[in-house]
Amino acid sequence: MVQDILTIDIQEDQDEDPPSTPRPALWADVPDEKWNDWRWQMANRLNSVEELAQLIHLTSEEIQGLRADGKFRVDITPYFASLIDPDDPNCPIRRQVIPLGRELHAFNGMMEDSLAEDKHSPVPGLVHRYPDRVLMLITTQCASYCRYCTRSRLVGNPAQTFSKVDFEAQLDYLRRTPQVRDVLLSGGDPLVLAPNVLEYILSSLRAIDHIEIIRIGSRVPVFLPQRITDDFADRLKRYAPVWMNIHTNHPKEITPELSRALEKLAFAGVPLGNQSVLLAGINDSVHIQRELVHKLVRNRVRPYYLYQCDLVKGAGHFRTTVAKGIEIIEGLRGHTSGYAVPTYVVDAPGGGGKIPVMPQYMISQGPGKVILRNYEGFITAYDEPADYDPHMIDNLDHQSLHRAEEGQGGVWGLLNGDEDTIRPEGFDALHQRNAEQHRLNFDGHKWERHHLNGNGSNSNGHHNNGHNGNGHNGNGHNSNNGDSH
Repeated sequence: MVQDILTIDIQEDQDEDPPSTPRPALWADVPDEKWNDWRWQMANRLNSVEELAQLIHLTSEEIQGLRADGKFRVDITPYFASLIDPDDPNCPIRRQVIPLGRELHAFNGMMEDSLAEDKHSPVPGLVHRYPDRVLMLITTQCASYCRYCTRSRLVGNPAQTFSKVDFEAQLDYLRRTPQVRDVLLSGGDPLVLAPNVLEYILSSLRAIDHIEIIRIGSRVPVFLPQRITDDFADRLKRYAPVWMNIHTNHPKEITPELSRALEKLAFAGVPLGNQSVLLAGINDSVHIQRELVHKLVRNRVRPYYLYQCDLVKGAGHFRTTVAKGIEIIEGLRGHTSGYAVPTYVVDAPGGGGKIPVMPQYMISQGPGKVILRNYEGFITAYDEPADYDPHMIDNLDHQSLHRAEEGQGGVWGLLNGDEDTIRPEGFDALHQRNAEQHRLNFDGHKWERHHLNGNGSNSNGHHNNGHNGNGHNGNGHNSNNGDSH
């Protein structure tokens, strides 16, 4: 009898339609099989004043933005457009995808390629900034286009998209660069590629022995959850481990459709993270961010990064102060679960990579003690061990894999003794002040440190920092060619 009741309950649950976002009247007559087809969604995107005016009461500045010459591409999937409040110009969904006239205004610090990605690109579309991982751009197309897009210099432009020749050049570079163990696929959005093209790239990467991790950065689950089918999730499973970072900025984006898409990915064994951009008037609130991260973790998504908005064209009116980002982290750390707190980062202008910016929790330091404070303002002393031996680990450390990071040791390289200084490019030449060689500057050993343990030293016990007899190397640079910015 109990079994019969359970069977009836299960059958009733299966017969019920899953919850879904209400559809605007504009698409009320579209059959479900079309609405739930990602290709139909892509083919019916909105991008003109006339199309959007059927759905939204556009403001004069939105009309100005939509009609502006030289604007960044506009395309909005019907699904994502259905989340827009047609009567509220401040709707957080609306502000992310519909241009305003002010979008074209220049601002201080604005750059075309603010992260210097193209500068750090050994072959077209491949960015190798960090020692063991690369960014692989494989398309310039997206399901919809964010108005603050970091890569607006090329994203949305079909003429800039990447070809099979580019893919082969990227893959060839990876095959001959064994230090790379982690590849991030991005663009554009990799998930708008034809399935056979995406599978070709995934299978080619998985065939390279030293590639351990494949990551995908995508906003398709948010803009186009219909793309995440059972078949697609199964395909990703074949190339595990595949990780995915989605991109949600506001709790309103987390709909029943997105939750089902995330569930398919999670059940396929795809670890999920989220990247948000801090956007003025959209999510620059502790309360909104807390609601967002709580909704994410309920959907098995780990908040990963909260980005400071980049210095790119079109993003000026979205930018907040860095102080606002620190305030948000202050309002999350300790006030919610640790795994629900993203790392707040500034992607350094000029190509320095992601720099974590956090509240200051260690407030002082002295012999044998550090002084710490918690999220409540509780201040305590932590006693450090007096007998700690940092060399006790040396034997195990020597047995572990040491990956070469030539020229990229950074501050850790100073602590490790690989370098004694990090100097700006041209530092030595500048401070010579065009001086001639004389008896006081002849001996370069004057400026080399003595290391008792020999760490970071040459055979004479002096650190080899590339000085010649003139007290500098031939180029006036340090041994890493002055690239340690």
